[in-house]
Amino acid sequence: MTSSLPDIMIEPLVRMALLEDLGRAGDLTTDTIVPAGGRATTLLVARQAGVVAGLDLARLAFRLIDPAIEMRVERNDGATLAPGDVIAAISGPARGILTGERVALNFLCRLSGIASATASIVAAIGDHKAKVVCTRKTTPGLRAIEKYAVRVGGGSNHRFGLDDAVLIKDNHVAIAGSVGEALKRAKHSVGHLVKIELEVDTLDQLQEALNEGVDAVLLDNMNPDMLAKAVAMVAGRAVTEASGRITPATAPQIAAAGVDLISIGWLTHSVAILDIGLDFKN
Repeated sequence: MTSSLPDIMIEPLVRMALLEDLGRAGDLTTDTIVPAGGRATTLLVARQAGVVAGLDLARLAFRLIDPAIEMRVERNDGATLAPGDVIAAISGPARGILTGERVALNFLCRLSGIASATASIVAAIGDHKAKVVCTRKTTPGLRAIEKYAVRVGGGSNHRFGLDDAVLIKDNHVAIAGSVGEALKRAKHSVGHLVKIELEVDTLDQLQEALNEGVDAVLLDNMNPDMLAKAVAMVAGRAVTEASGRITPATAPQIAAAGVDLISIGWLTHSVAILDIGLDFKN
């Protein structure tokens, strides 16, 4: 089970989202219609099949509006959902529940969508050794929680930022003049604990990288046959990562080529939300 992120990391994100929603005058609709002393019990309900993620952010959205609101979780992050499944019960002051509803659902639906999409790729790969990893193509400001959702869905994380590791891409090579020169400069500058990965799109580039020595190779937009040749060339001397427009339909063939990692940007930059609603309990 994936460990939850501590509240100190996620509270600023939730607080910012609530302040954006409340604006300068608060919840005009709820405050004019719902009695101040009214109480309610509501249910977070799945409208689609998928994997739930982001319950701690939903909990904080309600708690920051009114600490008296209680959330009882029925299905924890990582649980598989069917349409109609009750995820959690929210009870307490009705005004607070309605005011926090949209922010809670925005986080919950977004992160559950990421977890569900990740789970679909993991399932497609089956018993192959390849791990599914995300990229830095995340929503600005939400990287930590979106990468958390990938882990909830059964995936792993690529680097979190530019300071995690060296990843030499085509533009770096172009400026350095060659693969070998780029690798030499990186090795000369970074500390002994910093990993170096190189992006290649031809087998000739891959051979040059192997000659120089590298920790990992990003095999960009290679078809399964070419990937298999690349994996054979590497022969365990470096971590192999496949990337480039990978879908649940294409992932099995790519994994069968023997790569160690499959990186997918759309898991965080353009995934569909998972439809989850808040229903009042009769």
